[in-house]
Amino acid sequence: MDLSRLLKKYSNGEIGVNEIQREISIENIGYVGENIARLDVQRESRRGCPEVILALGKQYNDLYEISLKTMQKTGLALISKATQEVFAKLCAQLKQEGYTVETATRGTTILVSAQELAFNENNPHIGIICAGTSDIPIAEEARMMARAMGCVGIMHYDVGIAGMHRLLPAVRNIIEKNVEAVVVVAGMEGALASVISALVDVPVIGVPTSVGYGMGSSGIGALTSMLQTCSFGLAVMNIDNGIGAGAFAALICKRISLKHPRKDDSVSATEEIRREGDLLKRL
Repeated sequence: MDLSRLLKKYSNGEIGVNEIQREISIENIGYVGENIARLDVQRESRRGCPEVILALGKQYNDLYEISLKTMQKTGLALISKATQEVFAKLCAQLKQEGYTVETATRGTTILVSAQELAFNENNPHIGIICAGTSDIPIAEEARMMARAMGCVGIMHYDVGIAGMHRLLPAVRNIIEKNVEAVVVVAGMEGALASVISALVDVPVIGVPTSVGYGMGSSGIGALTSMLQTCSFGLAVMNIDNGIGAGAFAALICKRISLKHPRKDDSVSATEEIRREGDLLKRL
């Protein structure tokens, strides 16, 4: 929608308020087929988050048409939770259409754009940590959503509390990278999110996953554990909701970056405290 064109026509007296409202209403929704889908194509400009296409439960042809229409309207499409078969087929077809296709390291999340997305050190940084290898697909959802929103993910995977020594270098790295928020993905008992939120001075978003068995089956154990945390600063998403966690973290980071642009030599409050502590020890 060319809003400047509409406003010029209005100022010249060529159209009235009703015509502007009608044009905006038409452009706010992208229709696919007959009662197949109505895309909220203005969501990113209104909310700061792009619309996400949930592949789960959709027929392939509908999913493909929805993806194409989203690309035509917004230039960006994020598809989540596709089956392996759909994942491979959809990626191939979208590449044939000439779009840039990025895929999750593991899992079934696809990011499609009209041109390759450019990132540098000035983009907001988000820490993304997961407990086990089985949790990586959900962590990758968060990373891809954050990427679609212009944020850089600092990833540390398979650093669960069963081997606490693996976790400490990851925490140190995300502090050094001066991240503005951390997404923590964990199944089983979900304790990793509480541990991380006790060690960092930025918001932590916990994502319980459906990885587990017995009493923790389907992620209920991880969810209840995260909800009952005694550590402050931990928000909790629904089970397997990596997309929601990535969006929440990116909104935090983008808001902060608007007021305080990143600098290569900047450090977080935690790093400042550590340095002050080292100085006191030397004194």
